[in-house]
Amino acid sequence: MWESANLERRTFLGSALMAAAGCLFTDSGKAAAERDRKRVLFNGRTLDGWILVENSATSFSGNDISDLAALAKSILTKSNGVSTFLNGSLDDTVKAEISAYVPSNAAEVKAASSALAKGLNKIIAGPCVYDKTRFQGVTLRSETRKLLHKKPQGREQVELNRLLLTDAFPADLAAVVAGWTVKDGAMASTGSGRGVIYTARDYSRYRLMFTMRHVSGHPDHEACVLIFCTRPSPGLMPLDALAGIQFQVPKGGHWDYRTGHNNAGGEEFTTITKVAFDPHEWSRVEILADASTGTARMAVAQPLGSKAVEVLAFHDPSAGRVGPIAWQMHNAGLFDEFKDVTIETNPGTFDLITAK
Repeated sequence: MWESANLERRTFLGSALMAAAGCLFTDSGKAAAERDRKRVLFNGRTLDGWILVENSATSFSGNDISDLAALAKSILTKSNGVSTFLNGSLDDTVKAEISAYVPSNAAEVKAASSALAKGLNKIIAGPCVYDKTRFQGVTLRSETRKLLHKKPQGREQVELNRLLLTDAFPADLAAVVAGWTVKDGAMASTGSGRGVIYTARDYSRYRLMFTMRHVSGHPDHEACVLIFCTRPSPGLMPLDALAGIQFQVPKGGHWDYRTGHNNAGGEEFTTITKVAFDPHEWSRVEILADASTGTARMAVAQPLGSKAVEVLAFHDPSAGRVGPIAWQMHNAGLFDEFKDVTIETNPGTFDLITAK
């Protein structure tokens, strides 16, 4: 009888322990799911979880030619193997322009620099420019050697070609500078040039929250957020602004970068409230987006801690796209900062909670 009671006791305790373990597992699973649903997208220390796309990594602009006179002379006189290659690859019109411009005439310098940059862009968009004999005497940086070893294709090959020419003319051509960095706990644009930084994950229905300010710009432009973006295919050139829908913060300007659009849009954008926010002050921003309906809403609170005001709405079912979220550096010379970035996926309601 004692053994039977002891067996029942052990059975009961075992069942209780299993039930408790199951409960803990369930609670732990729910907690993990909740953490995954509400995520911190930027930890204030690194850009982990974000991907940079630098337009300047695959192209030259006139501003990237830091010493036009020296570079033009090298190309025209075929002073080395790479110069000889460029001389034979550039159009005659480009060579004529860099030969005839007047150094003291700022307009002519700008025009010649732009023409040469366009000519170089045609070259780097083609086959790999590297040849051992051609680059004899050129010191390649470690990042160039690493990419060259990969024998890349597509976008990476264009990046390699740009690196190779920059290494061949380090005093005449500007190197690519990362467009975004971490500064004082914020994601900060460096003003280096047009491009985006986008999330490594794709999102469909979500509430995006962040704090931002526009520091300065020359030329100036509002800070930009891109939603419903197209993720770049591996090895291919990304679409400009990831072909996304642009919300300008904090004032509510907008743009439609979808293929076949590239305009300010029409009835799909609705200005809800016009508020004289100071873009140089910190604002708290909430964006609700639903790719399944092509709907997005934005509310802004300034000063921080105040009740937000809905400023912009968007609705176009054909625009809804599951994809990354991005900050856009619209042009060179822009300095913006974003921090306290969080996302809630599949929120229970589609209400702007900061505007209540």
